[in-house]
Amino acid sequence: MAEWIQWLGQFENSKILALLLFFVAFCGILIYVYAGKTRSQRLESYKFIPLQDDEQDLDADSGEEEDNGRHES
Repeated sequence: MAEWIQWLGQFENSKILALLLFFVAFCGILIYVYAGKTRSQRLESYKFIPLQDDEQDLDADSGEEEDNGRHES
């Protein structure tokens, strides 16, 4: 058992193992993100979030002016 720990402790061998672990993790993340249709549709809709925020701010600004006018009358 101590032999494989010594083998892993060598820098040349640990680089390969770390590369394999990170590659498997990266592939797992890609599969998780792009595998489901609903998830891909949801992610696709997120690209419009900055534009929607601007429209909501403009609508809210115009709504506040109307509300202020109603309360004063």
